[in-house]
Amino acid sequence: MTDNPFEGLGGEGGFDLQGLLQQAQQMQEQLESAQERLADARVDGTAGGGAVTVTVNGIGELQSVTVKPGTFDGSSDDDLSDLGDLVVAAYRDAKAQADTLASSALGPLSGGMPGLGGPSPDAGPGALGSSLGDAT
Repeated sequence: MTDNPFEGLGGEGGFDLQGLLQQAQQMQEQLESAQERLADARVDGTAGGGAVTVTVNGIGELQSVTVKPGTFDGSSDDDLSDLGDLVVAAYRDAKAQADTLASSALGPLSGGMPGLGGPSPDAGPGALGSSLGDAT
């Protein structure tokens, strides 16, 4: 018997460490590519019948907020409060769509395993990207 505890694992019919490492490298490259595509993707969310549109990227980062001209004049506290509520609602709409996009793009690569870029199966809609949608 030798001092190498892994000696019996190599070779034919045994544990192929090199093959496993190559497979892991390929998966890592695919995951990075998917993450880059998500960062470049854009998803819109709306609220108030289109009064507010929020754009996020595929990982949920806020990219822009657009308020339809003439819908808010900002002359009252209630008007501004309503605007704030609509921005939050539009963000949540866009973020939910981004999470769905990310789950479909990363799910097969991460196997739903936490820490590998995708959400765990029970992580919920706020699992990816920014947590701004949970701030209220």
